[in-house]
Amino acid sequence: MTGAYFSNAGIYLIETLFGLYVLAVLLRFLFQLVRADFYNPISQFIVKITNPLLRPLRRWIPSFQGVDTASIALLLLLKVTESWLVALMYGYAPGFAGILVLAFADILQILVYVFIVVIFAGVILSWVAPDSYNPAVSLIDRLSEPVLQPFRRMLPPIGGLDFSPFVALIVLQLILMLLVKPLLDLGYSLL
Repeated sequence: MTGAYFSNAGIYLIETLFGLYVLAVLLRFLFQLVRADFYNPISQFIVKITNPLLRPLRRWIPSFQGVDTASIALLLLLKVTESWLVALMYGYAPGFAGILVLAFADILQILVYVFIVVIFAGVILSWVAPDSYNPAVSLIDRLSEPVLQPFRRMLPPIGGLDFSPFVALIVLQLILMLLVKPLLDLGYSLL
């Protein structure tokens, strides 16, 4: 009975530590894609915590057409390792195909959740403190703009209200339901 408690605690620690680091690497990748201000203190923090693993990978994995492929490789490596460790803690002998699909689906799920949180934060900040400057606000604006821009073109502001975040959140939720969930189910079936 006590073994289950230790196993659950171990799984929790693995998922938490890997999850936080995966989030940091994903944010660094997104900051590079949207050309965020890397002199921003939040960006500097992300760079400092991701450099120890990312810098050695960049020696072997070059960027491709401005896309930081080393970050993508590190994301996959971290999620594969996390999924493998969690499966072992549950007592499974996981198959590599299942672990790879789960890792990809988990990264996609975290990406969608990042955009959902960023859009929510941007909407709330626009109500509470419009036109204020803060290092976090500038990053939120830079991250949300590529997602919101196509919806703003399709749905211009109506009566001074911007409904594009609402539509973007609906689409992001549909991506979770129609793409991420089936990929997760496929990954679990391949374990």
